[in-house]
Formats: sequence, structure tokens, C-alpha cells
Amino acid sequence: MKAIAGWLAGAALVAAGMGHAQTPPGPATPAAPAAPKQWTIEDFAALPMMDAPALSPDGLRIASRVAVAGEQKLVIADIADGPNRIRSLALGENDLNWWKWVNDDWLIVGLGTETNVDGYPWYISRVAALKRDGTKINMIAKNTAAQSADDVIWVARDGTPRILLSYQTSIFYNEAGFWPRVDEVDVSTGRMRNIMTPREMVRSWYADASGTVRMGVGYNDSTRTSKLLYRPDVKTSFRVVDRADRRRDESLVVPLLFTADPTRAVASNDRDGTDALYELDLGTLELGKKLFEAPGFDLDGIVEDSAGSGLAGVRYTGDAAAVHWFDPNLAKIQADLDKAVGNRRARIVSFSRDGQRMVVHVGTPDQPGVYYFYDTADGAMSVLARASSRFPGTSRLSPVRTIRYKARDGLEIAAVLTVPAGKDPKNLPFILMPHGGPFARDAEEWDWWVQFLAWRGYAVLQPNYRGSSGYGTAFAEKGEGQWGLAMQDDLNDAVDWAVKQGIADPKRVCMVGASYGGYAAMRAAQRDGGKYRCAVSYAGVSDLSAMMRYDSRFLYHSSRKAWMKEQAPNFAAVSPINFAAQFSTPILLIHGKKDRRVQVSQSREMAEKLKAAGKVAGQDYIYAEQPLGDHHFSREADRLDFLQRLDAFLKQHNPA
Repeated sequence: MKAIAGWLAGAALVAAGMGHAQTPPGPATPAAPAAPKQWTIEDFAALPMMDAPALSPDGLRIASRVAVAGEQKLVIADIADGPNRIRSLALGENDLNWWKWVNDDWLIVGLGTETNVDGYPWYISRVAALKRDGTKINMIAKNTAAQSADDVIWVARDGTPRILLSYQTSIFYNEAGFWPRVDEVDVSTGRMRNIMTPREMVRSWYADASGTVRMGVGYNDSTRTSKLLYRPDVKTSFRVVDRADRRRDESLVVPLLFTADPTRAVASNDRDGTDALYELDLGTLELGKKLFEAPGFDLDGIVEDSAGSGLAGVRYTGDAAAVHWFDPNLAKIQADLDKAVGNRRARIVSFSRDGQRMVVHVGTPDQPGVYYFYDTADGAMSVLARASSRFPGTSRLSPVRTIRYKARDGLEIAAVLTVPAGKDPKNLPFILMPHGGPFARDAEEWDWWVQFLAWRGYAVLQPNYRGSSGYGTAFAEKGEGQWGLAMQDDLNDAVDWAVKQGIADPKRVCMVGASYGGYAAMRAAQRDGGKYRCAVSYAGVSDLSAMMRYDSRFLYHSSRKAWMKEQAPNFAAVSPINFAAQFSTPILLIHGKKDRRVQVSQSREMAEKLKAAGKVAGQDYIYAEQPLGDHHFSREADRLDFLQRLDAFLKQHNPA
């Protein structure tokens, strides 16, 4: 079986509704925090009206994930009013992973789904091309692609509908097609032309702005060694220019961007402790001039210029999301926006190829905010959509700020603190909310879970415990071998900090989390029950060994298994499922049956073990499954169900 075809069931472009543009109010004095009584639980459960909007190259159309009838759909819309200006893509059972404009008429989207291969669930990915007027969908490589087929390594910038797609044609390791080939694709017709045949062990290919494949990265699972292949131009053969042994913590420097100078590139490196951007000499692979750093923080990613061969900007997250613009025009626009919005935050989300038209989000961590369309030529801004239909643009909810505390070994940890609006932050009922990942982080941003809990009267603290991303190499490495151990201690130390500051009532503390945060909540109920009145896990992991068995269905799983062994050398010793009898505080377990990241069996079997250990259902634990729920709360009904169950559980065990 070399190809997995016929998987995209029921995808279609249909009409959808979205509000017309409006003239926004001028920069206003921020409103006082809204009175808690004016909201409902349904308001907090509502899906965002717009998410990650992307402008077409001419800036006249937009593609975005949009809430439609309680579900998230991809919507393509004309900026100007007119007939049939809005179309939406019905995805059926498929995940919408990303979307990108190719030219003014064509859009590509990355889709994923789970399919059965020899009796096992496998996650597969594809690219679909959509015509902007909704008249045509082309599935790319639909008859030849195997498991992974959504790695678009280049998009033409001359207006033609061309991309370079790196993809597998076989699922079998001993066949050449297991290693990705690269084809040039005309997305308007689906026609493909091979430009790079598979090379054994080469998993990733990289192209420059002209569409020349310049670099490949190979990795051997059995030896955990990498190699870097490079050529300066299309006429030259590839040669191995660098090697790395992961067992000795060696790594390769891979360019983020090939510049217009064929001998130069831009790369990220953490040699000074955190990510920074550097010039890279492609002849020697030596790092040159440092282009940018955010002291104390890693970088999130670069923004390319219109030619694809230069830096327009770089995004990073300090206490909140931020950007540094290299492009002087964008830098000036950003400065003008920052001045206009006062203590709100303006973020340029997307812009046209000429930089004239852009989408700008204006909001705060206690306000979902508004997306604006900004035409810089005439200085006009109009409302595209409110991020939430339930909270007016001037409403401010519970205040959010970053604090720092010391763990028991002296490590400084940043955490995001939200306290109920209008309440004295003293002796409050308290929610400790660890993020998922765990190689992820929280920051000062709008969070519907957190704001719901604060509205109910709880102070909420979100620690970026050791092992979190964004704070440099040394901080991340402190999480190695510490799943459920020192990482768990960091969470307990956060509670102690809040109690010492007088913010938290030590007798009214609960841990609430999802994914890895759900794991931490289970671990708290099992290991540290005396500290918490209750725990809540959504889509949590209870059995690390079972998670690794499931991950074996994903491509290149051996790399992740090796990484997991570094994080938790003894899976059994830190898996809550093995210690059901030790659970000493009530726990709520909720899981979506359609979760493709953490299988529902992780929570289902935890509940079964609790029952077998003599724990009483409805008293010691509650288990609930969401029949259509996934890992990311993509359905409004699942958000509402979760908040209602969370609300009832907290009222019973840790009332505000």
C-alpha cells in the first residue's frame, strides 16, 4: 500500500454569513472592568468570531477560521461589499491545520485526519487548493501521497499558482517513497512535475525565494545522527556539509531564510542561552553578525519580506507577544498604531505584498479585541470582526499581569496572574492552571478559561514551570527527567507563593489543566492531594507508556520517543494510572472521543483504575466523555459542556 487516497470526505465550499465592515471608534480611554453580573457562561464558551486572518497578496480578500453555527470553518471573503462575497469550507471530519494564499485567486490549506491502516489509527496530512470564488477544490497528490503530504516548502511570488510540495509516496520504511520527494505543483490544475527525487534518510527539504531546492536535512533514527545536504544552485550537486550526533547533544544550523545573496542566509541559534537571529555564511556555515535578540526570551519566528529573500520582522514573546520590524515602513506603522491605541495592544497580523493593506488586531489580555482592516494609503480603518461576538470591544474583564517567583531550588519562574475584576486580591479561592505541552508557555493574552474562572471569583495563576519553552536552553533543559517531579514541585511552589503574598486562601486551592496540564492535575491528586481541594483534567495523559505506543502511529515517532525518555526516564514511576489507590482529592476527568492527540483511553482507563481501587464515582472522581470533542475545543457545544461541568464541580469542591 503506497498511497492513502479518498480520505477527504464531504469537503465543500458553501455560503456563510459575516458582518459588514464598520467604521471603528477612535482611540478611546480604556473602559473600567465590566461588572461580573452582565455575563453568562455561554458568553465565555462562545468560539472566537475570527482567528488567524490572512490577506491575499493584493490585500482585497481575506481567509480566516471563523465561527459558523457553533463550529469553526475556513472562510474566504472579499473585503469590499458585494454579492457572494463570503464562502466557507465545510471540513467534515478533517482538521484544518493551516492556510496560505498562493496568489490572488488561489489558496492552499493543510488538512489532517485519522485513518485505519492495518487495524491501527494513523494520522495523515494533505494539501487542498481552493479557488477564491468557491468554484473549485483540487486535492494535491491525492492518488500518490502516503502519510505525510502537507510540507509546502515554497510559494511562487510572481502571481503564478505554483508551489513546491515535499511529500511521501509510501508508508513503508524500506521503500524509496518513504523519504519525501519534491514536486512543483500548479495548484489551479493539480498538475505536478518532479524536481527532487527521494534521498534515503532525508526528511526535510528547503528552498530559496526563487524555488531552487538548496538544502536537505537527514536523520537516522537508529543512530540518532543528522546530516545537512547543501548546494549553492540548481546546477550543482548536493554534498554533505555538516553532521550532528543527537546523543552528544549536537545540532545542525538550518537557515530560516535564504537571502538574495546566494552565499548568505539567516539562521537562529541559542549559543548565548536564548534564540537570536544571525547572518549565516553558507560557504563555511559560520554564524556572522547578530541581527536581533530579545534578552531572556526565545524567538517565535520570522516575517519574510514581499520578495521572500529578506527579513520584514521577527516575532517573540516576552511577558506578552511582541514583534521587532526590520522593514522601516512597518516599523513606523506599528509605532503609529501603538500610539493610537494607548494601553491596548495593536498587532499587525497580515499584510498585502506591497505593504499598503493590512489586518490589525487591537485588544488586551482582559479583552478579546477587534480585527481591523487598515488601508494605509488613505488612513482608513474598518472593523472586520470582533474576536468575540459576546464581549463588546470596550469591555474589560479581569486584569492580567506577569509575576515571578522562586522555586524551592532558587529557579526563577514567570507566571501569569489573573484576579477577579473589582475584588480585593486577598485570601481568594485559587486555581492553579499549568499549561499543556509541556514544551509550551503561557503569556499575557485573552484566555476564555481563565477569564471564566476569574468571573466566577477565582484568582488564577498559570506558571511557566521548568521545561517550558520561550526562556532559553538552560531553562528548558531543567525539565529533562523531571516530568511529575521537579516540574510538579514548581506548581506547588507557585501555590505557596500565592499564599505567602496573601492572594490565595490555602484551604481553597484547585488544580485545573488540559493535555500535559491535565497530567499535572492527575499527578497532583495522586501525589499532593493534601495541598489541593480538587483537581480537573481535560484530555490529560495518565499513562506515558500507552501514549508512546499511540505515538508510534505518527511519522518519525522514534525521535519523539527518545525525547520523551529524556523528559521521563521511568514512565511507570510518574504515570498516575499506576497509583490509583493514592488519589486523595476529588478529580474531574473529561475527554473528547475524537481527540487525535491524546487518546480518550488515557482518561477512560484512569477512571476504570480509580473504580477498581475502591474510589467512589461521583464522589472521589467524575468521568465524562464528549462524543464529538477533540483536543482543541473546536466546537462551541464542547466548550459549553466543559465549562458547565467545571463550574458544577468547583461549586461542590472549591466554591468561590
